Amino acid sequence: MPSDALDVAGLTVRHRDVLAVDGLDLRIGQGETVALLGPNGAGKSSTVSAVLGLVRPAAGRVRVLGRAPADAVRAGCVGAMLQHGGLPGEARVGEVVHLVRRSYPDPWPLDDLVATTGIGGLLGRPVDALSGGQRQRVMLALALAGQPPLLLLDEATSAMDVEGRCAFWATMRDLAARGTTVVFATHHLEEADAVADRVVVLAGGRVVADGSSAAVRSAVAGRSVRLTADRVPDDVPGVTAGTRRGGVVTLATTDVEATLRGLLDAGVPLTDLEVRGASLEDAVLSLTTGAAR
Repeated sequence: MPSDALDVAGLTVRHRDVLAVDGLDLRIGQGETVALLGPNGAGKSSTVSAVLGLVRPAAGRVRVLGRAPADAVRAGCVGAMLQHGGLPGEARVGEVVHLVRRSYPDPWPLDDLVATTGIGGLLGRPVDALSGGQRQRVMLALALAGQPPLLLLDEATSAMDVEGRCAFWATMRDLAARGTTVVFATHHLEEADAVADRVVVLAGGRVVADGSSAAVRSAVAGRSVRLTADRVPDDVPGVTAGTRRGGVVTLATTDVEATLRGLLDAGVPLTDLEVRGASLEDAVLSLTTGAAR
């Protein structure tokens, strides 16, 4: 068994005249939980599609557990939840799950699959009667039906409420503990920050950052100062940008000490003061904006 769950080298994907992925190199080891981050058009979904063999690359190589993508999918090595995936209408959930499980030589035991994905109360329900969050749980069950060692998720929690997302990521952590490699593309950066062992930031079809969430955040200079204040002068030292929400002011600064001294000198009370480093959202925005320029 190869050490890498995913080995991508020089991947280039074009959609007619649009260059979606531009010579991307990416290696993901078995058992990792990796978030693919970046704005719309960064190449996340195109990369996932290439790994699944759904698009033909213009150049480059993709190996999934040492196999070509199509061979890995046929062997049941990959499970996927795609952004625009669907379920057959006029069928019940249990019927669909049974049909998909039968297509694999060694399917996930039904009782464990149902318990893991939380669809126990849905098996007798018509597919057309499911809510958005329930459909996503069923889609997860289908993706896991063949006990795949690699799971690919493309905006998997987009239709879920907060409670549903918390339950979903608890399931992902359980799968990771069992040795499953989880690769997910998401716009919910707080999920990536909380769940991923590693984040890969894409922009313009290329990798612009790759490492732990803490490492990616630390690569962005600057901090923010937040406080409750009626007024803040326009010329506070070190401040590069500022926002106000009600009485709460947030200042981006390159020099925290100079900013705090300037506020005190201006007679601004440091009420409810909070100083923090760049968030993952700050870091991704800075990295992808810089790459675009």
